[in-house]
Amino acid sequence: MCGRRDLASVDAVRPLLFTVLFWVVAPAVLVVHLLGAPTFPGYLGVLPLAGLLVVLVALWFMLPWELNATRRAASVAFVIVCVVLAAVDGSGLVAPLLLIGLGNVAQVFGTRSAYGVLGVVVAMFFVGGMVVYGQEWADSLRISLINAVLCAFGISVAAAVRKAALLLNELNAREEEIRRLAVAEERARMAREMHDSVGHYLTVIKVGLENAERLRERAVDRAWDEVRQSKLLTVEALTETRRSVRALRPLALEGRRGSAALGELARSFDGLKVDLHVTGAERDLGPDAEIVLYRAFQEGLTNVLRHARAATASAELRFEEEGVQLVITDDGIGAEPSQDGFGLVALTERVTALGGAVSAGNRPGGGFELRVELPA
Repeated sequence: MCGRRDLASVDAVRPLLFTVLFWVVAPAVLVVHLLGAPTFPGYLGVLPLAGLLVVLVALWFMLPWELNATRRAASVAFVIVCVVLAAVDGSGLVAPLLLIGLGNVAQVFGTRSAYGVLGVVVAMFFVGGMVVYGQEWADSLRISLINAVLCAFGISVAAAVRKAALLLNELNAREEEIRRLAVAEERARMAREMHDSVGHYLTVIKVGLENAERLRERAVDRAWDEVRQSKLLTVEALTETRRSVRALRPLALEGRRGSAALGELARSFDGLKVDLHVTGAERDLGPDAEIVLYRAFQEGLTNVLRHARAATASAELRFEEEGVQLVITDDGIGAEPSQDGFGLVALTERVTALGGAVSAGNRPGGGFELRVELPA
């Protein structure tokens, strides 16, 4: 299936705005000073500023953005370097970089921690503006508040992304749980069917063997007829058992879903060559839809193998804008008008419950076709 993006990866939870800001602002800080803007204190020159930018770029590649970060020290170090860089830089361009640093703190440590760090940084800017740069308290306060508002915006963006990522993770976890429950329910249903069908066969075989035992002396031919009939029923019971055991296998075969699961199922049908094709852009399906398609494919191939006398079967999984279709065809003898070899009643009930449709019948050129359609 079309895999979801891993929300624990860097690209999944890092706001694109932060990436753009960093790679625009970081070079701009250096360019502005190379063009002649002074650093503060002025005697430091451009080299310390360039060195700090190099350290900041290195930390950028180390920043953890996943929800369960393992390199949290890099997040703290990034903010510290931004504060030092702001003290050296006199252009005021470092503020967006500090915004990114505090946004990362919000992403990794949480919103409260980020606002706590912001409070410390703003206090440092306020005191530093008056002590280091000799600003009036009103000017220092104004600059500190402007930086605070800007950084608070960054924290809000990161917090929103973090919350969205957490919600998506929870949604994915619940979907997986729904899928597991659906598979468990399907297994229970198949187990009941297996108990009923195999139990019926065993009951009839038992009665037949008892009749053979009773008739073995006074009606030998009839006794052997009962034995032969019991033998045939034993073969059918064995076939039914194998089919049911196959049905009890999980949908996600070693992590497979969709066409991968259907392909694995097709390979389990010994004695029948199955060609499976996928058309359209394959996408993830809900647990119910996936189970119905899986069971339709299984029932279709089982009946081809048991009744159609076919050498090959073809299946096409079509992904369209309005829904998905599964079409199974074979080159066998087809079906009698009254024959319900595909269990269409049960299958139709399950498909109809999902708002889909089932059609089946002999093909004009020979063979049989089963078509299952499910809405998007």
